[in-house]
Amino acid sequence: MSTELGKLYLVPTPIGNLADMTYRAVHVLKDVDLILAEDTRTSGFLLKHYEIGTPAQSFHAHNEHKKVGEIIERLKSGTNIAQISDAGTPGISDPGFLLVREALANEIEVESLPGPTAFVPALIKSGFPCERFVYEGFLPHKKGRQTRIEAWKEEKRTIVFYESPHRLIKALEQCKEILGDRNVSVSRELTKKFEETVTGSFDELLTHFGNKSIKGEFVIVLEGNK
Repeated sequence: MSTELGKLYLVPTPIGNLADMTYRAVHVLKDVDLILAEDTRTSGFLLKHYEIGTPAQSFHAHNEHKKVGEIIERLKSGTNIAQISDAGTPGISDPGFLLVREALANEIEVESLPGPTAFVPALIKSGFPCERFVYEGFLPHKKGRQTRIEAWKEEKRTIVFYESPHRLIKALEQCKEILGDRNVSVSRELTKKFEETVTGSFDELLTHFGNKSIKGEFVIVLEGNK
């Protein structure tokens, strides 16, 4: 058994367009001993596209607490491991934090590669100030949802959060009701064929998305309180 500790790599993957994969990310995924994937079936397309034959196993929100101890032991025995999510950067509204915390607690080196994160292009495309902003991840589905939005009433920084297609209209309606007259920008399917960004008032966006079938992954960017 190796006396040297392994290293944990956090490797971002494309949020849609496979061409956004970096050379360094491909090299790391080919070089490590094991890949932890949120969904091995989803990641399988990416790994096959870049001819990455490294073994992969599932590591996601429903099993990370159970598996983290086993993974730490493998890292301590000298295994180099890369963690990826289905899309974007591990730890940003995806599994990652728990494993990183435990790795650091065990003095295992963690290397985080730069790469795709959906909220960054959405924020920049919104036209709202982005030198200071608040990232809120996903809103709670039920309990605590209204309380979270209420907390934004006096927030002067730009606010960014994710929302699912079937809750987009509800989110816009709730934000309008609680926050009043404020500009908003909605981006969907970033880097993909049907990428779209619409910016305007709550009423304008409710009209736009209320007249069509809502599909895709959404990033909502709210103007701060002026």
